[in-house]
Amino acid sequence: MTDKIIEILKSRNIDAWEITDTVTEGWEFYFIKQELDQNRVRDVEHIVLNVYRKLEDGKILGSASQEIPPTATEKEIEKTVDELYERASFVKNPYYELNKKKVEVEKRSFNPEETAKAYIEAMQQIPETSTADINSYEIFAESCTRRYVNSEGIDVTESYPNSMVEVVVNARNDEHEIELYRMYNAGTCDSENLKKEIEETLRYGKDRLVTKPTPALGKATVIIPSADATRIYDWIGTRMYVSMKYRGYSDWEVGKDIIPGAVGDKISFKLVKELPNSSLNRQVDKQGAAIRDMYVIKDNIAESYWGERQFAYYLGVEDSFICGNYEVEGGSATEAELRCGQYLEAVEFSDFSVDPITGDFAGEIRLAYYHDGDKVTPVSGGSVSGSLLEILKNVKLSKEKRQFDNFLVPSIIKMENVTIAGVE
Repeated sequence: MTDKIIEILKSRNIDAWEITDTVTEGWEFYFIKQELDQNRVRDVEHIVLNVYRKLEDGKILGSASQEIPPTATEKEIEKTVDELYERASFVKNPYYELNKKKVEVEKRSFNPEETAKAYIEAMQQIPETSTADINSYEIFAESCTRRYVNSEGIDVTESYPNSMVEVVVNARNDEHEIELYRMYNAGTCDSENLKKEIEETLRYGKDRLVTKPTPALGKATVIIPSADATRIYDWIGTRMYVSMKYRGYSDWEVGKDIIPGAVGDKISFKLVKELPNSSLNRQVDKQGAAIRDMYVIKDNIAESYWGERQFAYYLGVEDSFICGNYEVEGGSATEAELRCGQYLEAVEFSDFSVDPITGDFAGEIRLAYYHDGDKVTPVSGGSVSGSLLEILKNVKLSKEKRQFDNFLVPSIIKMENVTIAGVE
């Protein structure tokens, strides 16, 4: 089908084009408690065509895209191509060129049946009790093969795994019961990490049953040991994204200090081609560019912009690419050394968000642990908030690291002068 589309595009002398053809074999299992309720196997194909049109003597590039069913006839494809070329005249951007550099990839194969089996075995090994157990879970294991072709001569095919587990756990006491939902993304199954994550969730569920109201601490120290911290690091990396820079949303510049006057641990943010069991291990990005390891920020100094081809072309950034894996280097102290004094350890939020432009963050507390000397009290309610542009001036990162799918980051981040609005 892809080859047929290419023939039609060439016969119509389309200015530029790109095709992404993804075939996915998926195995799915649905459990209620530890009993299989149903399962199925999927085999699907998605073909997306992007058509580009030069306008105004080549100064402008229009574009339009659409998915083409793998069962489409030749006439249907021709009609779609003609419609896309017409629609491309309505979406206008300054001219840019598609990626041209050809990429060699390693051939790989993955078995979703084996991945699903590993997940089932891992789930059945998780210890449950009468007061904390697994309500239900769903397993999705996939093997994907993606072919990317464009008008500049790139034609590359790679295979990669993708998987997800959705888990609902329950915790109860004599007075009431609560339910916690988790979604874990990965490449293939990391059994030990999955079991650790769910056992931790079961513990959080039991602690939620005995929480006290969060005290109104005003400005205080906050530690985040959970996956919510990745949103902080994501904001840091995104500040060096080519589209953010081109549109004027970020004032960070290559060769300059991102946080002038910082006295805490310095940030080193790295794009990583592969992380063990990440769901985003790719050899090429969605626009046909080779992915490689690269520092974006090193010791608080901005080193490289990164991102999609269009804005990289506008900024004159060579060999840019879109990466899905990120690594943040650890700090100067161990986790044990950072866990000192009075602080709020926030482990679960109803939502933790970071404004992509300003860096302001906020999160409503579902579960936290208030460390007051030798006493630790589970608390709930209230919120944390602050500005990353200020917080990063005196942030502390643990030497130890922890992986959350496509992020390898310090196991805890310690932030000073965070505003804590309590309910007590």
